[in-house]
Amino acid sequence: MILSRQILITFIILIATILFFAFTNIDFIVQDNFYNFNTNSWILDRNLQPYKLIFYDGIKKILIFIAISALTLLIFFRKSNIIKEYKKGLLIFVLSAIFVPAVVIGLKNNTNMPCPKNTIHYGGIYPHTKVWEIYPKNFQQNKIRCWPAGHASAGFALLSLFFMFRTKKNKYIALYSALSIGWIMGLYKMSIGDHFLSHTVITMIIAWLIVLVIKMVIDDK
Repeated sequence: MILSRQILITFIILIATILFFAFTNIDFIVQDNFYNFNTNSWILDRNLQPYKLIFYDGIKKILIFIAISALTLLIFFRKSNIIKEYKKGLLIFVLSAIFVPAVVIGLKNNTNMPCPKNTIHYGGIYPHTKVWEIYPKNFQQNKIRCWPAGHASAGFALLSLFFMFRTKKNKYIALYSALSIGWIMGLYKMSIGDHFLSHTVITMIIAWLIVLVIKMVIDDK
């Protein structure tokens, strides 16, 4: 499929997904499974080890290391035949590793949406709102940063590896691996009350949209 058409379809899917979650209770139906209403606690404590080390600090450091390694290869080993062969794919990956988290974090900084743990439903003080709505005038609140899912964005940036490989088999291994890593990171954050299902789904779609745009820009050069 032509890249521009893929980008348009992905954008439409993104808007449809935002509307779907905004006008249904799917988020709360799913999130209730991660919360114990008897003890008023999440199924995982955010400071519980080794989960925090593995699924938050550790995986984040590994992904940063991989991105830096790819950038190092592009800069210092660019004359190598194998790097020349994979140069475009490496460039798409490095740019995705930068721009996917940057865009998602930029959205988080401006959408002012609560995490599950902050909502009234789970013992917090924030009412449930749609992303385009504002809080009631009499509601006293500090700016909050929970939509979309920032942590999982680094994992979903790996979707760009789909364009690094030549064979269909390797492309889909890269795709499914990236989805698995992104969802492992996203489910961890859901299990400690930091994100709804929609936050992770929307981050995944945004990541793929950005990857496609980067791919189109690189191909046009």
